[in-house]
Amino acid sequence: MFSKLLSAISQPLFWLALWWGVALLMLSRWQRAAVGLLWLGLGVLGFLGFEAMPNALLRSLENRYPVPSAASVSRHVGVVVLGGAIQHPGSYQAHAQVPLGESAERMTVPVGMLRQHPNLALVFSGGDGRLLATGVPEADLAKVFYQEQDVDMSRVTLEGGSRTTRENARQVAALLGPRCQEPWLLVTSAWHMPRAMAEFESVGCRVTAYPVDFRTGDATPLTEYSMAQSLLRWQTALHEWLGMTVYGWTR
Repeated sequence: MFSKLLSAISQPLFWLALWWGVALLMLSRWQRAAVGLLWLGLGVLGFLGFEAMPNALLRSLENRYPVPSAASVSRHVGVVVLGGAIQHPGSYQAHAQVPLGESAERMTVPVGMLRQHPNLALVFSGGDGRLLATGVPEADLAKVFYQEQDVDMSRVTLEGGSRTTRENARQVAALLGPRCQEPWLLVTSAWHMPRAMAEFESVGCRVTAYPVDFRTGDATPLTEYSMAQSLLRWQTALHEWLGMTVYGWTR
């Protein structure tokens, strides 16, 4: 529940809405101060549209782990894939197509690995991570996706009970048992990798980071401006930094 609350409070618009709400409540008694707050909030909203700042926060996370060389992949026994790439299951139920979101590389890159390296196994970990559960774990849709991609399902193990990164690590460790001490590749979004690696290492799994789904390049020009995209990146960056802080306190 707390991790889902974290998703709400890491949204800049959540705090701007509170800001404007307080300003509106002040209008009747402190009109000048309230109007000043309303204009200041509008200015902050405009500033948040510049992509350089959220990209810098994401880049500092994404650059912590390099992508392993192709030659090193074969030295691992398998790939642990974390959920988060599949969107709301209602879309699949309505249209019978697995809806991949912006983090689609979490799903597609491991398929290529399995085709190139017949020795690799795959463990997918992802349940129903929404605040209001839909009753359809992400692992169920992952199974459909892998079958559609003609993956040999005898090489695939699905874990559909975890709802958070911490639960991903604990459930996979319990599922693999002593095999968790063998070398595995951990596949998740590059900006999510620092938190995921810390959790898997804390439960004793021997994992090598294989980051995918990069959101940034080497630099972002100060002229890059997109209100919608920038707000989403602010949310992603703040969620990860807050998540790492909370996980660090409670580990």
